[in-house]
Amino acid sequence: MSTQDFDGTYLIPLFVLVEKLRVDGAYQPLPAPAPSSSLAAEEAPLGPWPATHLIRTSYGAGLAHIDALRRLTVAGEVDATSPWTLMRGALENFATGIWLLDGPGRPERRWRALSLWAEDMRNRAQHEQDTGHSPGPGGKSGAERRREISALAESLGLPPLVAPKANVILEQAAPAAGLDPVVVRASWRAASGFAHGRFWPYLRASQPRAAVETDDGYLVAMVVDESQHGRLAQYCHTMLCHLRDRYLARAATH
Repeated sequence: MSTQDFDGTYLIPLFVLVEKLRVDGAYQPLPAPAPSSSLAAEEAPLGPWPATHLIRTSYGAGLAHIDALRRLTVAGEVDATSPWTLMRGALENFATGIWLLDGPGRPERRWRALSLWAEDMRNRAQHEQDTGHSPGPGGKSGAERRREISALAESLGLPPLVAPKANVILEQAAPAAGLDPVVVRASWRAASGFAHGRFWPYLRASQPRAAVETDDGYLVAMVVDESQHGRLAQYCHTMLCHLRDRYLARAATH
């Protein structure tokens, strides 16, 4: 569909914010934590597996998802699926950063960071197996790195590491940003349905615009239900602002 079918005014605050964070075609990264910051002290026992690296990469990925939607909107190439898929990616990215940053207590936050690193290395090991890749001399495989991370968690007296689930991350991050986890989760479910090509989201989160008769019924043209997508955009904006403000505060010198 064209932008004549899509207003998207509700996206302006989010787009303006992302544009401010983009300079010379690149997104401004979150800074490394100052040596005397609370983040640096918290991460000291984690060695090469700090939460801040995961937070910063999640933050950058979220900005890229939103900016991709901005560019699609400017080009007039907005379809009924991509706005949901891209915003869902951004929501998960910002929620992950908040989940790592705002867990209750240092042991819990360290456990979350190492759990996500262990899952990262598990996925890397799966890719290595699929592609037949072997580390070079002196290198270690994803499986070996994952065992190192698990051993580190045990040495710190942390519970066994568990693969984080997207819905759990979202549910635990939303209250930290002042959001209702149930309504955020409902919006995320619709976006996930679009991302996976499911049928039900078109019935619950799209609007029909036209219908063409075919041999076996009607082909219905669907467009984004902007009232529902607007709520998802608002959640993304809130989480982005909270993640950035909270990180900068904890990464600063104290």
